[in-house]
Amino acid sequence: MKSLFLSLIALVVLSGCASQMPSHIALNPQIPDIQTQSHSLQPLALETIDTRPANFIVRFNNGDEAAKLVSPSEAPRRQMDEVFREGLIKAGYQVTPSSMKQVQFQLEQLLTDVNDTTFGYEANSNIVINVIAKNDRDTLTKRYTARNTVTGPFSADFATLELAINKLLDELSSKILTDPELNTFIQQ
Repeated sequence: MKSLFLSLIALVVLSGCASQMPSHIALNPQIPDIQTQSHSLQPLALETIDTRPANFIVRFNNGDEAAKLVSPSEAPRRQMDEVFREGLIKAGYQVTPSSMKQVQFQLEQLLTDVNDTTFGYEANSNIVINVIAKNDRDTLTKRYTARNTVTGPFSADFATLELAINKLLDELSSKILTDPELNTFIQQ
């Protein structure tokens, strides 16, 4: 009887631990491999801003119940600023705040919606970054979008979601930093 009671208590404690979800997602965007885009050190001012209406990056939808919202463990704006800054330096630009040529990266959307399905889950990620480049004559505005869908059995685990979001961020930052139209405009 005593062992049955201890087993029951252990089961209750473990089930309580298993239902606890982490409260944050760890983003870790990487600086992409970039070929030199400019053969002379072009001076360039850089700014990264976060224009998202909310801070959370994952939303677990629960039908009629309130959605569970998960925030990033570190500010995405700061992380993406580092990726773009280092990426532009690798591409052959000199990042300096006093340059007449300016590039602003606006993080418009960074969200993964997770929905339960009959046999598992479906996670839809959407990232939108708006880029505004200015030189002494013109302005170029370009919007970059990346999407992916991840499905799996049971419920979504944070490691899978983190991997999918980070992969999407890496693909989008590489696409932006190697965009021929953007690089040609900057070099004018």
